[in-house]
Amino acid sequence: MTINEKQDEIIEEFSMVDDWMDRYSMLIDLGQEQTPLAADEKTEQNLIDGCQSRLWLLCNENDGLLYYRAESDALIVKGIVALLISVLNGHTPREILEADLYFIDRIGLREHLSPTRSNGLLAMLKQMRMYALAYETKLQQG
Repeated sequence: MTINEKQDEIIEEFSMVDDWMDRYSMLIDLGQEQTPLAADEKTEQNLIDGCQSRLWLLCNENDGLLYYRAESDALIVKGIVALLISVLNGHTPREILEADLYFIDRIGLREHLSPTRSNGLLAMLKQMRMYALAYETKLQQG
């Protein structure tokens, strides 16, 4: 499934729910489905700067495709990062770098986040793209 197909699927799922309290519940459920990180993965190096809550993000490459894993101590943040992971996992660094993540605005996520959570969302996206850039450079160098 392409990044845009996955985004369209998320937009469709969220459009079925009008109430933002229910949408937050959907996010929390998504976050709780994530496999927790091992204690030794919750390092300062994996911690995202710019998030109000603590968020650890890791990325691995397998056969030229990137796979993210994350965990947060805040339920909403955990859900937001789970959404991003569901869209970006299993794609090439170039696809991730070129992706227009329009679903964030289309589901109303950005407008329903506090300023600090919005900053956290931007920090998550920035770190995910930094991983993609690093892996793209590494793959090009062979």
